[in-house]
Amino acid sequence: MSLDKWWPSPAKINLFLHILGRYDNGYHQLQTLFQLLDYGDSLAFETNDTGQLTLSPSINGVDDEDNLIIKAARLLQKKSSPLKGAHIRVKKVLPMGGGIGGGSSNAATTLVALNYLWQCGLSTAELRKLGLTLGADVPIFVQGCSGFAGGVGENIHPASLAEKWFLVANPNVHVSTAQIFSEPSLPRNTPAISWHDYNFENTHNDCQTIVCNQHPEVAKLLQWLVHYAPSRMTGTGACVFSVFDNELAAREILKALPDKWAGFVARGVNTSPLQEKLKHVNEASDMN
Repeated sequence: MSLDKWWPSPAKINLFLHILGRYDNGYHQLQTLFQLLDYGDSLAFETNDTGQLTLSPSINGVDDEDNLIIKAARLLQKKSSPLKGAHIRVKKVLPMGGGIGGGSSNAATTLVALNYLWQCGLSTAELRKLGLTLGADVPIFVQGCSGFAGGVGENIHPASLAEKWFLVANPNVHVSTAQIFSEPSLPRNTPAISWHDYNFENTHNDCQTIVCNQHPEVAKLLQWLVHYAPSRMTGTGACVFSVFDNELAAREILKALPDKWAGFVARGVNTSPLQEKLKHVNEASDMN
């Protein structure tokens, strides 16, 4: 399969995560800053006219129909006429349950790629709306830009951020987002901030203390990283990140990372690699 058939499915980190309150339906009102990274999974799509959807490889312990990739394709399939199908291949490098958006990003890439390949003609806003039914983080990946987000994460305001380098480290524990958000002791009254007033030092992650208490390995990893650079947990964990001004400094610390923890270095980007891919295929299509 040629490289051209692969579509990027990038990671994200939450530079901060404030919980302002709770809606009547139980969802939490959030403020966060999504930073997209130039590193992630890859998906390839071989379309067909049979309507059949298949995935390889399957994830151990997860039925294909429960995978967000197939769920996203099924949602979009309802918008395709005549009915289209696809065989979807995935190269996974992002950990599950790590707070860096692997599953949500996979769903968004599926929506964006198949919308193009099936010629469904849905707008970005329409794809975002579909994505939100799959998860609160899907719209940011569909939108394809780093940005501030409010509500449950769907109200996105594009942000132009200095493109820093990040060491993202995985303590190899699985954190349940649902469990963290159901914790009685979770802060739910953090005052709202103005996006214009944001800086890293004056923000935090409201989930971090609870996760560290429940998962000591997350706390140990944070304690190790903070000696080298400003560090914080992303989302509801378990991954944590450190912020660097240049790639070399980040890679030096990655080399020193104890073997019991996994990690990668990535550049923060304002425009998603997924949007760059979509632009490329559209331009190529226009030339033909």
